Amino acid sequence: MGVTTAERTAPVATKRKKNAFSDGQGALAAMLLAPTLLVMFLVTGIPIVMSVTESFFRANGGVDPNTGLVNTGTSFVGLQNFTDIFAHPTLVVGVYGSMDRLINSFLNTTLFTIVCVVLETILGVAMALIMAKAFRGRGLVRAAILVPWAIPTIVSAVMWKLIFNTDGVANKLLGLSNTPILWLADNKYSQMAIIIADVWKTAPFIGLLTLAGLQTIPAEVYEAAKVDGANAWQTFVRITLPMVKPALVVAVLFRTLDTLRMFDLPWGMIGPAKYSVETLSMFAYQEMNATRYGTAASYSIVLFFYIVLVAFLFVKLLGADVVGDEELKAVNAQRKRMHALNKQQTKATKVRTTVTSGGSAS
Repeated sequence: MGVTTAERTAPVATKRKKNAFSDGQGALAAMLLAPTLLVMFLVTGIPIVMSVTESFFRANGGVDPNTGLVNTGTSFVGLQNFTDIFAHPTLVVGVYGSMDRLINSFLNTTLFTIVCVVLETILGVAMALIMAKAFRGRGLVRAAILVPWAIPTIVSAVMWKLIFNTDGVANKLLGLSNTPILWLADNKYSQMAIIIADVWKTAPFIGLLTLAGLQTIPAEVYEAAKVDGANAWQTFVRITLPMVKPALVVAVLFRTLDTLRMFDLPWGMIGPAKYSVETLSMFAYQEMNATRYGTAASYSIVLFFYIVLVAFLFVKLLGADVVGDEELKAVNAQRKRMHALNKQQTKATKVRTTVTSGGSAS
């Protein structure tokens, strides 16, 4: 008498998608992001491509010896615009002495970025701590702190230009009416004037983002620290600063990238052709204004790569979460847990199938 053994086949595990949107929301995310990505491509992507293309060309100049007419149009020169930046330096005299105009602009841009962002971070955190306190008139204080950020930059530049004028308020407050400081001249004082004006205007931005981070800290954490006997400084260093770090790092990153492309404040406050305050953006604009579009585009590309490098270092070294890293990590961790659970269920099913088949055969 033959014995028929019923063989059970284990269910085939479906292959999971190897991405963060394996839960089926990838199509919805793409649909929602498509309009924004399209606008960014039109207003950002196309100008970048045009700038890169323009940097490979140079306007024709001089007189054609064959026709006697002035040469017009452009010619493809490859990377010559970039090599001429370093091969044919333009010497200028600024605060740092006589040097290449590009290096001078680079140093000014870096100086403004480091000094302004450091001062803005300190003042911004202080503003956030003040605005987070509960006291009478807090709404008025918040509004007063945010007013400088709401003023357009060119308006702020004209206002500070009047303040730092030879017979302006700054010299009168310092008691230097008889021997005034030339804040708006081409010297080190003009750099100080730009730093003061920029810090006054944009420190509230860091304060606003830091305030948003402060409001996410539970009050129970501060109560527990108070019970443990922590003083104000210990509470700030060990509780407030670590918990507000994600928002603060993003704010500092935004301000750093914004300061690297500084243009309107020194242009409206000090003016063009002042090498003590000339930034890379101002240098590129003046090259374009002189109809040297290829050279101006190459300077813009250099500034672009400088900004990209700084942003990369911020994200990698300081952990600036500007693209939702924590959320992606959580999604990936959940996907790994589900995959491991699926493998365990598959192994358990195979074991049960083997036992059942062996019992039927006996």
